[in-house]
Amino acid sequence: MKKQIYFSLMLLLLGSSAWAQKPVIKRPFVNYTEIGGLFGRVAFGPSTAEVVANRLNFTAQTFNGVQLTHQLAVGSTVGIDWYTAALLMPVSAGIRYDLARHPRKNVRVFTSADAGYGFAWLHKGSTGYETKGGLMISPGIGLKMGRPGNTAFIMSLSYKRQEADVQKPIGFNDIRREEHRVYNRIAFRVGVSF
Repeated sequence: MKKQIYFSLMLLLLGSSAWAQKPVIKRPFVNYTEIGGLFGRVAFGPSTAEVVANRLNFTAQTFNGVQLTHQLAVGSTVGIDWYTAALLMPVSAGIRYDLARHPRKNVRVFTSADAGYGFAWLHKGSTGYETKGGLMISPGIGLKMGRPGNTAFIMSLSYKRQEADVQKPIGFNDIRREEHRVYNRIAFRVGVSF
């Protein structure tokens, strides 16, 4: 009986020391930094004389996260979108998913999804105008060109929906003047990832 207890105790100790020697799985840091343009068609002005025009605006963003698997990275995105009448800073949660089943290829297709809130911290409006940010979503698809595990060149195409609210100065017969804006844009960006 003593031998069986001694043998069981030795197995338990050896087994626990073997578990302690397992290598720790390291979750590498991942970054996607991109700049580009926001393309859209905008209607503005009074409803009786509405004007429609094409718009091209500047955008930049950086995604920082953790690579959970060979294909999936989760993290946060911080950016800047310079619309004609507003300068917004979207902060969001995001994912990047590599569609390639064989992660060793040099050209890979990836998808992205970001959801968060665009802040107007950097915006300076005219006297009497107050701009506030709003909700933002941005799904997209892109190409990553470079060896896995190294720096890669990326190109992405995404849809971006950004809300903003503007309070305008009160005019002659106005009680209040508010405007709810929804920026619907196609974003084309280029950048690097590592």
